[in-house]
Amino acid sequence: MSTILRKQFGERVKELRLASGMSQEAFADRCGFARSYMSRVERGGANPSLDAIEILAKALGITVAQLFQT
Repeated sequence: MSTILRKQFGERVKELRLASGMSQEAFADRCGFARSYMSRVERGGANPSLDAIEILAKALGITVAQLFQT
């Protein structure tokens, strides 16, 4: 992912997480990720794998395609 795409993706994950009412720590726990990794994802500093993207979508109760919709 490019830096811009990572930032856009991270902003989308954060938007959906906040809409679901979960703290970053609770969401990270639900996904099985460290909170520090979740922070990097949301800031665009991490390049999540396809497996991680699938986990994020499932934890949010949405499809992978919905995760990429704006």
